[in-house]
Amino acid sequence: MEKHVKILSQSNLWRLSALIFVTLGTHERPFYRLVKEIEKLIQEKKIREKVVIQLGFTDYFVEGAECYNFIPEEKFQKYLKNCSLLITHGGLGSIMRGINAGKVVIVVPRRKKFNEHTDDHQLQIVKEARKRGSVLVVYDIKNLLKAIEKAKKLKAKKREYKPEKMLKIIGRILKNWERKYENRNCNPLL
Repeated sequence: MEKHVKILSQSNLWRLSALIFVTLGTHERPFYRLVKEIEKLIQEKKIREKVVIQLGFTDYFVEGAECYNFIPEEKFQKYLKNCSLLITHGGLGSIMRGINAGKVVIVVPRRKKFNEHTDDHQLQIVKEARKRGSVLVVYDIKNLLKAIEKAKKLKAKKREYKPEKMLKIIGRILKNWERKYENRNCNPLL
């Protein structure tokens, strides 16, 4: 009697154990652009991994994914620890959590022009993170699949960022933002 053993390719093995964790943060504006693209990729079977999404205030439950409005911290940490890939908005906290957990992080910054945020400060944050080689950034949502495919080939290194460095970056972003609004006779920080 002949035994048949199915040999799994590296990519199929990755899919069996993979979890893509998506977090949209807690900003009160929805982030439809990202969740609709993820849903499309799931339906087209271009994403075959299990997908868990923390939607925040985005009132759109993605078919084929496990969706939550908000995830309690303990469960959030579990998903972060067990995910193979983190996809997040351009919030500094979410990016830092992924990097500090040693995850490959794909960042899709929320944009003012799509009414996803009040301004484009997330573009400045991802620009700094990208300079440091910490994240893959998706500016055009049509490039999300390419970023996912690239991320699967990368090995993340756990990095501990010192708060002082991040505070300097945030300070620089706020100063630039303040200068931008100085000429308009308003203070965006008040």
